[in-house]
Amino acid sequence: MNNSEYNKAEDAVNNTENSLKNAADNAKWKIEELADKAKAYINDKRNNDEEATQEDWLDKVKNNVSDAWDDIKDKANDAWEKTKDAAEDVKAEWNKKTN
Repeated sequence: MNNSEYNKAEDAVNNTENSLKNAADNAKWKIEELADKAKAYINDKRNNDEEATQEDWLDKVKNNVSDAWDDIKDKANDAWEKTKDAAEDVKAEWNKKTN
C-alpha cells in the first residue's frame, strides 16, 4: 500500500482535529467574555429602565451555549464521517493490495 493512502487518512484525522478546534474557538461567547457580556446586559437593562435578573441572564447564556454546542456537534459529526470514510478507503485499498 502506498503512502498516499496513509496520507489521505492522516489528512482526514488532521482536518477533524482542526475542525473541532475551530468550532470550539468560534463559540459565540467564550468564557473569558462572560463578565463583559454580563456588565453589558446589566447596563442595557438599566438604560431601558428594566430590571436585570440573574435568571434572565442565565437564560441568555444557556441559549448561547446551546447554539455553540449545536455548532460543535455538527462539526464533530462531519469530521467523524470524513475520518470514517477515509479509514474505510484505506482499508479497502489495503485489502486490494493484500489479496
